[in-house]
Amino acid sequence: MNPLSGVLDEAWRMYKKFAAHLLAIAFVIYLGAAIIAGLLALAGTVGFWLGFVVAIVAAFLLQATLVKAVQDVRDGRADLSISETVSAALPYIWPVAGASILAGIGIAIGLFLLIVPGLFLITIWAVIVPVIVIERSAVLACFGRSRELVRGRGWHVFGTLVLVYLIMVGVNIVLGLIFRALPHVLGSGLSAIISGTLISPFLALVVTLVYYQQPPPGDSGSGYGQPSQDGGSGYGQPPQDGGGGYGQPSQDGGGFRQPPQDGGGGYGQPP
Repeated sequence: MNPLSGVLDEAWRMYKKFAAHLLAIAFVIYLGAAIIAGLLALAGTVGFWLGFVVAIVAAFLLQATLVKAVQDVRDGRADLSISETVSAALPYIWPVAGASILAGIGIAIGLFLLIVPGLFLITIWAVIVPVIVIERSAVLACFGRSRELVRGRGWHVFGTLVLVYLIMVGVNIVLGLIFRALPHVLGSGLSAIISGTLISPFLALVVTLVYYQQPPPGDSGSGYGQPSQDGGSGYGQPPQDGGGGYGQPSQDGGGFRQPPQDGGGGYGQPP
């Protein structure tokens, strides 16, 4: 069975169940960024560009915050308040920013050259933000980890992203028609805030659920980024058996531990 089957359905169910919580997070961040950017724009050209930077940083913060929110509500309830969720996401804002900028550059180059390489990169880097927020991955390491999670399921991930993109386009078209009668600046501003508030949580749900439904290929147990089933180590952590890792001194005086010789893969590798 395709591990991505039901992602959109599950995302929609969670979206409806936690709409008030998720939409409030998105709205607060979008509105706060819009107010700050608008006030800065009153200072002239320099203020306008400072406001643009604020909006970009807010977008990165929103990505990290929504992934943290989805991680929080997966147990069926929202344990963190809006402020607590934002605070929990703050340490990841710069790694998310760095990874997003690098991914954006790579994808833009790929799309400019032949389009197909760009679509390929969009697919294999689909879960870099959940990898950073949930696994606390470093900026460069998140790209390889995302590709590892998507490997063997690329077409399913790509198809899911295409459907989400079509949904986003449809929502933007409808909102554009609704605010068409308003002055351009006001209409475009309201449309951006409302569409971002409505769409961003759903996109975060889809991407994060794709992450959770992507165990390392061939690994039937809990892998990186998956909760362990024995109540032991958390996301992406090696088992806490008291011994050292491979190549580390063991605690029983038996010398250095070696990888298993039974043909199975090492930690985090498929058997």
